Amino acid sequence: MEGIVARWNFIGRSRQGIEQGRKDWMEGTRFGEVHGYGGAPLRAPEVPPLSRGRVR
Repeated sequence: MEGIVARWNFIGRSRQGIEQGRKDWMEGTRFGEVHGYGGAPLRAPEVPPLSRGRVR
């Protein structure tokens, strides 16, 4: 069984996947536009250095 890592609005199979998702979100390169929201894009929180996520 593979592990799942979740952080903020990102779910992945590794910490590296979460970090890449955060980078893509912050750069606006992967997730598209949020229609109907007039504010500035939300900033994704930094991934803590020792964050391992919840293991189930």
